Amino acid sequence: MDDTGTRDNPALRARHRRSALRTAAFLSPWLIGFAVFFAYPLLSTVFFSFTRYDGFRPPAPNGLDNWAYVFTDYPLFWPALRNTLWLVVVMVSCRVVFGLGVGLLITRIKTGAGIFRTLFYLPCLAPPVAATLGFVFLLNPGTGPVNTLLDGVGLPTPGWFTDAAWSKPALTVLALWGVGDLMVIFMAALLDVPKEQYEAAELDGAGAWARFRHITLPNISPIILFAVVTGVIQAMQFYTQPLVAGKVAAGVIGGSGQQFEPGYPDKSTLTLPQLVYNLGFQRFDYGTACVVALVLFALSMAFTALLMRRRGGLIGAGE
Repeated sequence: MDDTGTRDNPALRARHRRSALRTAAFLSPWLIGFAVFFAYPLLSTVFFSFTRYDGFRPPAPNGLDNWAYVFTDYPLFWPALRNTLWLVVVMVSCRVVFGLGVGLLITRIKTGAGIFRTLFYLPCLAPPVAATLGFVFLLNPGTGPVNTLLDGVGLPTPGWFTDAAWSKPALTVLALWGVGDLMVIFMAALLDVPKEQYEAAELDGAGAWARFRHITLPNISPIILFAVVTGVIQAMQFYTQPLVAGKVAAGVIGGSGQQFEPGYPDKSTLTLPQLVYNLGFQRFDYGTACVVALVLFALSMAFTALLMRRRGGLIGAGE
């Protein structure tokens, strides 16, 4: 029946109304959660970004002053943005490739696979602060066992967390150490690939690389996309590890309330989430902190949208 017939029939209109109300009732938990935990905080952040607000006095509108300050006068914004983008591109790529490689390796081990799976998964259970502290001491340029071993075999000994050129690679090594979560996801995807396809490819004379490119990659491409998208979101929220590494490497280990300018050494470990915390909860400049938070949100949405639009390339590359 067309829309005209529906409008002319009171019984149908009442039925559609009841159906709409029933649908809204089932959706109400999600709608309430979306409004309270996403829509309201987002709109509030947008509002406060155009105000001067310190959390004690009522917010006072100041137009685009906060935005102009962040993009033109705030000296920490652009270094933090560059570091965050570096981590998104390099660290996420390395984690996905390394996690996939470890998953492929363990799925092909015939004996002791459970032991290796446990050994690779355990590091991701370590608390971020404890893991970072351990890595800072392991990579200590003067007394750490890693540099001692490198020096013993005649290799260069980097400064790691005390050198601006090596701090982000050191954070990447820390992220690779805890790659067990991705390993488990990739293992489940790899074990789900139909064995008949591999057998048919072997009968056709396909080598290991051809089987990986034309069979493995197309079958696990949705999982790769999931790993990349979640990795980008995690990299955009990268806060604890660089902050702890910078503080310990700088020798600043104090209690709560101690002021510390993040980013040691030479702003190389500074990230956008650190700016949000520093501006909002240490300097009580909530308006400027909201601007940085919105930039972070926009970047996360842009990366996610780009990856979702390009998701077909993961399959096309393997065909």
